[in-house]
Amino acid sequence: MDQENRVKKRSSQIFSVIKQTPFYFFPVGIIQATGYSEKELNTKPLVGVANSYSEINPGHMHLNWLAEAVKLGVIEAGGIPFIFNTVAPCDGFANGHEGMKFILPQREIIADSVEAMVEAHRLDALVTISSCDKINPAMLMAAARLDIPTVCVPGGPGMFEMELGPQPSYKGIENRFYDDWQDKLNCISCATYGACSLLGTANTTQCLMEAFGMTLPNAATIPAMSIAKQQMAKEAGRRTVELLKEDLRPSKIMTKDALENALAVDVAIGGSTNSAIHLPAIAHEIGIDFDLEWFNDFSKKIPTLCNISPSGQYSVVDLYRAGGIPAVMSSIKEWLHLDAMTVSGKPLGKLLKKAAVRDDRVIMPLDKPLFPEGGTVVLKGNLAPRGAVCKQSGIVHENMRVFSGPAVVFDSEGDAITAAAGGAVPDGSVIVVRYQGPKGAPGMPELLALTATLMTRKDLNNIALITDARFSGASVGPVIGHVAPEAFAGGPLAALEDGDTIKIDVPGRRLDVDLADDVIRARMKEWRPPSAEVTSKLLQKYRALVTSADRGCVHEVPGRP
Repeated sequence: MDQENRVKKRSSQIFSVIKQTPFYFFPVGIIQATGYSEKELNTKPLVGVANSYSEINPGHMHLNWLAEAVKLGVIEAGGIPFIFNTVAPCDGFANGHEGMKFILPQREIIADSVEAMVEAHRLDALVTISSCDKINPAMLMAAARLDIPTVCVPGGPGMFEMELGPQPSYKGIENRFYDDWQDKLNCISCATYGACSLLGTANTTQCLMEAFGMTLPNAATIPAMSIAKQQMAKEAGRRTVELLKEDLRPSKIMTKDALENALAVDVAIGGSTNSAIHLPAIAHEIGIDFDLEWFNDFSKKIPTLCNISPSGQYSVVDLYRAGGIPAVMSSIKEWLHLDAMTVSGKPLGKLLKKAAVRDDRVIMPLDKPLFPEGGTVVLKGNLAPRGAVCKQSGIVHENMRVFSGPAVVFDSEGDAITAAAGGAVPDGSVIVVRYQGPKGAPGMPELLALTATLMTRKDLNNIALITDARFSGASVGPVIGHVAPEAFAGGPLAALEDGDTIKIDVPGRRLDVDLADDVIRARMKEWRPPSAEVTSKLLQKYRALVTSADRGCVHEVPGRP
């Protein structure tokens, strides 16, 4: 197939069947009204710009600015850009109330909406623009499904209020790391557009986009409001048209090797535990069965290098100044697939030749890492036969890595918050919050409101939290989530009673309750799933289709391979 036919392979279908009929002028007339001539429509590729701009989310309020830059790049390279939008939920809005049940389900909505728009309009190529938690992985999922030339544009990190510090000699440490909790609270508001400037889920998944090879070099950590970010967006538009000519599609980039590179970067940066949901979901779209044990395998050999909040002292803006993801990947290149292709048209190894760490306080050396193992690990045992997820780089106190205590069991986050805030949970306990998983909630909400409540209680120094729900990437401490199978599906969490002894062994990768198997079985014989009527049509569909956390909470469509 010659190049001209290849770049219009999809969009030529709009006119091919009807070319010799009067109806030909109908779609031509419609599209001409967008400002393009009939000749352009018949000769230039149509490039979709999937823009998750939203005014409800500061992480996405600047994305129209980037979309305009992408458009210019597409036009310069000889394409016709069409911007369309998708939803962009904000976890910060939704924490602590019923709205959080609707956040994770929107990942599938976003991927579906991008797929539907691109397929309905037979677009030839795609640029995605996104910043935050569920939106970034959804864009990667859509790119894998569509398998048309695609470049991802991460929106970048914003700045925290007072991130520049009180002194001109500021070296990067954020003021929100005051000892006094109230001082911290006064310093964490977002001062600019962009993703919250820590390695929460938003910036973690932007970094994974780059590690997958789906962004231009260093794109993930460029600050959101910088001219460098705008220039990168414009180049992404140009590059997408070039990918069409080269026939370089996601199936040639988002491979098993790229998936392993992304996992390696995730453990090295101390990324959000939500990666343990999103990486399996992306792998599912690629056609790979993701084994959660891979987190343990990679964390054993790759240390946590990035001294970035919430595990460390610096921000993602500082990570950019220190060399960004290329510098991180250069530090761990012995564990990477350097021949993995990227959207730049160059293999990863070639891109890393010029990469260097510019500040080893931010990206620490292999022989002096922030933490000797990778950030995220998976625990298994009689409480989590298929796994539970823990961010070990975020456990501040060494004595909490191996811990046991009596269970204090709750069936809702609200009840747990009320008890913790009211002093009803004794120090030394293990809080268990169940029936909050993908099907149980439904929607597998984050429990950031609960973890934040526990952090403010100075009398709770030795307390752990276990749940079949999720945690924010900003969460710290001995918190263990994603317990699978979930309680609503008959997982062992459903058998727990107040006072049962829970044993946590992070180094040993174990999560157990001190009960004999026959006792657990006897309790489960009497168990019935709680009455959990759902009125939302969206959540009804989600509960019917969603799989367990260890499989990435993907939708199980009947008949789909």
